Amino acid sequence: MPVKALFKPFHLGTLELPTRVVMAPMTRSFSPGGVPNSKVIEYYRRRAAAGVGLIITEGTTVGHKASNGYPNVPHFYGEAALAGWKKVVDAVHAEGGKIVPQLWHVGSVRRIGTERDASVPGYGPSEKVKDGQVVVHGMTQQDIQDVIAAFAQAAKDAQSIGMDGVEIHGAHGYLIDQFFWEGSNQRTDEYGGSLANRSRFAIELIQAVRAAVGEGFPIIFRFSQWKQQDYTARLVQTSQALGEFLKPLSDAGVDIFHCSTRRFWEPEFDGSELNLAGWTRKLTGKPTITVGSVGLDGEFLQFMVNTDKVAQPASLEKLLERLNNDEFDLVAVGRALLVDPDWAQKVRDGREEDILPFSREALMTLV
Repeated sequence: MPVKALFKPFHLGTLELPTRVVMAPMTRSFSPGGVPNSKVIEYYRRRAAAGVGLIITEGTTVGHKASNGYPNVPHFYGEAALAGWKKVVDAVHAEGGKIVPQLWHVGSVRRIGTERDASVPGYGPSEKVKDGQVVVHGMTQQDIQDVIAAFAQAAKDAQSIGMDGVEIHGAHGYLIDQFFWEGSNQRTDEYGGSLANRSRFAIELIQAVRAAVGEGFPIIFRFSQWKQQDYTARLVQTSQALGEFLKPLSDAGVDIFHCSTRRFWEPEFDGSELNLAGWTRKLTGKPTITVGSVGLDGEFLQFMVNTDKVAQPASLEKLLERLNNDEFDLVAVGRALLVDPDWAQKVRDGREEDILPFSREALMTLV
């Protein structure tokens, strides 16, 4: 299967990408104090120089006291962090690439003791108490508005430093997804109950981001069926339900849906070969990004624990067939790009034998 489909330009409004290859957001934790440094700048620059059309940064925390859940994760607020990201933007643009930050709030995943303020517990849709201590603060109406304002401000800041859009992280059991998921959202107000109500937080957040950046500035929304806590979870069970879930998000201002799956080749629903990105494109009419073990023969879950397993480069034939059939528009590559900054160029040149395998050791350094 010819690889040229991966290297055709993509246009959506003001967003003009030289290729369909997207760098997937991957938490790296190499930004002490929340500020991207010279190693981070070079990390992203190298991918843009080697043919990645759009870089979605690692998750960057918005300016809310409970947004962070991990050490050395970059911020997307504050003078120092934004100055660092401006250098990343300039380096990527100099190589002809485009870049958007993934805006992130971890929600109830946060644990007491986490930076910045160790006394702040996780924030989530519903309160959780353990041994008499509040470990998850159930968000009030004011808390909801504060978080929405933080996302809107981060998007405005992204626009001001020259980012090419923003991605809102609504997947994987983090805050926005916690509102979607019935298991973590036990609210009895207008933000709880039916899936339509549980989507209200995300809808209002997207609307606020759109208002902050105006028309024409691309908003990507990442969502998933699976959760960190349950890899077999399904937010919706049918294509009809998926359409009902996605339409309000689309109407709120989403331009591109980033459809997170563990294996891009798996059908999302019985009776069709379409994956989640394929169904999302069909139902919304909006461009979609597919993702999930692209270019590797082993999925990422194998590497979430200490292991000596190695994921070898895998054939792209099934992916290219789906892309040529317009099932989705863009292809996000994660671990294959993490370990090999020249992955896209090697694919383009037919040098698959030179592509590096992935092992857990690759997570220990930025290359």
